[in-house]
Amino acid sequence: MKISYNWLKDYLAIDLPAEEVAEVLTQIGLEVEGLEKQTSVEGGLEGLVVGHVLSAEQHPNADRLRVTKVDVGAEEVLDIVCGAPNVAAGQKVVVATVGTMLYPTEGEPFKIKKGKIRGEVSMGMICAEDEIGLGHEHDGIMVLPAEVKVGTPVREVIEIKEDDIIEIDLTPNRSDATCHIGVAKDLAAALKIAKGLDVQVKMPEAAKATAGSGASVDVVVNRTDLCPRYAGVVLTGLTVKESPEFIRERLEAIGVKTINNIVDVTNFILHEMGQPLHAFDADKIKGKKIVVDALPQDTGFVTLDGDERKLSEQDLIICDADMDGMCIAGVYGGLGTGVTDSTTSIFLESACFDAGNTRRTSKRHNLRTDAAMRFEKGVDPNGCVIALKRAVDLILESAGGVVSSEFVDIYPEPIAPKEIRLKYRHVTRLLGIDIPAEEIREILAALEIEILSSDEESMLVRVPSNKTDVYREADVIEEILRIYGIDRVPLPATIQSSIAYEQKPNGYKVEQQISDFLASRGLQEIVAPSVSKSKYYSEEEQAGGMVSLLNSMNSELDAMRMEMCYSGLEVIHRNQNHKNNDLALFEFGKTYRKEEGAYIETRHLTCYICGRAAGENWKEQPAKADFYDIKRTVDELVARLGLKINATEPCEESKFVYGMLYKSQNRPLVKFGRLAEPVLKKLSVKGPVFYAEFDVKQIMSGLKSKKVKFAGLNKFPSMRRDLALVIDEQVKFESIRAMGMKAGKHILQDINLFDIFQDEEKLGVGKKSYSVSYLFQDAKKTLKDGDVDRVMNKLMKQYEEQLGAIIRK
Repeated sequence: MKISYNWLKDYLAIDLPAEEVAEVLTQIGLEVEGLEKQTSVEGGLEGLVVGHVLSAEQHPNADRLRVTKVDVGAEEVLDIVCGAPNVAAGQKVVVATVGTMLYPTEGEPFKIKKGKIRGEVSMGMICAEDEIGLGHEHDGIMVLPAEVKVGTPVREVIEIKEDDIIEIDLTPNRSDATCHIGVAKDLAAALKIAKGLDVQVKMPEAAKATAGSGASVDVVVNRTDLCPRYAGVVLTGLTVKESPEFIRERLEAIGVKTINNIVDVTNFILHEMGQPLHAFDADKIKGKKIVVDALPQDTGFVTLDGDERKLSEQDLIICDADMDGMCIAGVYGGLGTGVTDSTTSIFLESACFDAGNTRRTSKRHNLRTDAAMRFEKGVDPNGCVIALKRAVDLILESAGGVVSSEFVDIYPEPIAPKEIRLKYRHVTRLLGIDIPAEEIREILAALEIEILSSDEESMLVRVPSNKTDVYREADVIEEILRIYGIDRVPLPATIQSSIAYEQKPNGYKVEQQISDFLASRGLQEIVAPSVSKSKYYSEEEQAGGMVSLLNSMNSELDAMRMEMCYSGLEVIHRNQNHKNNDLALFEFGKTYRKEEGAYIETRHLTCYICGRAAGENWKEQPAKADFYDIKRTVDELVARLGLKINATEPCEESKFVYGMLYKSQNRPLVKFGRLAEPVLKKLSVKGPVFYAEFDVKQIMSGLKSKKVKFAGLNKFPSMRRDLALVIDEQVKFESIRAMGMKAGKHILQDINLFDIFQDEEKLGVGKKSYSVSYLFQDAKKTLKDGDVDRVMNKLMKQYEEQLGAIIRK
């Protein structure tokens, strides 16, 4: 939110540096994000000086140019070539010397340089109004009064207005500080208490507007739950034109575009008093009646920007007698009833709309207007009519006209200021300091919080209705601390702390460890959004618990992701479009589902490999990535984490062409394989993509049950045996490995498959040959051939009997 310091000083008689004001505002909770110096003329006329034209002779090589000699108060007289028809000797003029930046009314800024014009040296420029941003006049140079002293900076001769723009990061709870008067009241309270200054907020003059007659608009509020107060009045005989200078100056200072005197007054009141107003062209209100109600779901409504929007049955709408929408209450006006240059009569609205409903409507239609931002924080219901009458005064001053109706004020259940019991001991307990009761009284008085009664232990206070966030004793204490000054609270002499116990395994540290490991293997981490497109999922999948977004800012991103793979495939698609086809990626993220009314979030680790498995090199042609690249990544990570895999089986999920599933503790740990073409086509991804998906919860569970044991390096030699087994095609290596490890017990350290051979003529139909190595080593002694042979003989017998294997000897 932008605050003009000049505008602020309309209500506070202070002359403090803007930097000091910004510091005080930050200390009381109105954090200042930025402070910008602003001038009415861009560039502030810097570098421009008063010059005296000593002579003006005809240019020898150009009919329309003059060669002048100009005294600018420097040691040397300047030669300046000028094309203005009115330049003459004896004039006092505005001179831009070499190096000066000029900011013209139209066009880009430019710097004055030394140069030659048609052969004559020019050491500056004699300026016209439009060339220095003072107006649009370009018929000739500016001629200054004769008494102006030569060499005087032009900014001292021509008055320019300066302002400091204070940008405040306003927190959602500060409904009382959404305007200049609100900030002025907070600042005055702080200056009184913290700096001892006797400052009072000067409020605008009491409204002079009185009720009239001759025209009226009936008002009916059907939804008082969403509109607790609605006020308005009819003004006629108006002339729509440019706003007075003081209104334009104030609004333009804070970046608000001026439109006309009617609309500008509504914006002025919003930024002055925090009360949004809306002006309807009274001649366009059908039936001279206003109805405040909701319209049926998906009713069409054309807003001021020309877009047609589909209304929700939850939106509060300002309608006419035919129940046609004229305005989305508190958010945005309609195209048909807005003020135009031909408007002569208006109905001026000042209302209080429900904060929560206004915010939902604003978000639903993606309309973040200044009015909506005020209403969603909560406006003062007891300030509606005051702001309305102030606006009427300003409109009548600038647009003429008269009040032609009674002031409508529908307020069926007046909202009384809150009364709160404040106990001194609670102030001490929450703040940790003992503030004297008299100082508490001074702070409350500065905040316009009325003290109704008091005793030795407490006081009963009445909170102004504009402080919508102050409704508990703790809130009042927070207000006291803001103005007292948190920097006045002393630091304790001792620091108390407790021993922090870290849950193990620590999820964050484990994920960092995994990220470092995968990065060391050449994978790059991606962070994709959790929102996804519902079109990625079939109707069956959507019915299975898809979580839809109610207020998505992007019509396509309308659901939370149910599958991790799509977000990664989007990244692959974008990279492929940029000719980056060789990718190895990983991501931590969540999927979202709704099951039996509950929302389920599951955290995953995913890996993607596509394109070539390695970069180009001179030694060999890089191979394309395949299933074994993703399998190697999975196996290495599982080994690095020390997780125990107790089962492997094919993964039958439809998103894979083929894949595997590893189980740990008899629960799924990771599934990996090649993604199916229908999945890739949804995102136009080219080529095979190999994908792995870990369940992070199961990783943590496996690490929790993992026991770390220390073992010294084995000092005894190892022995190796090889077997060639002819087996049926359906027999898996895992079966061979499991049987071997069981038979070998503590001396068989590793079993490895190092060759596969298939030939129907030599082996028979449905047969294959596995070449398997067995590594033996004992931690207590050197193994003998007999020790190893006993295990190998046992193994060969089991392979023959249980697997039907033929041992090739």
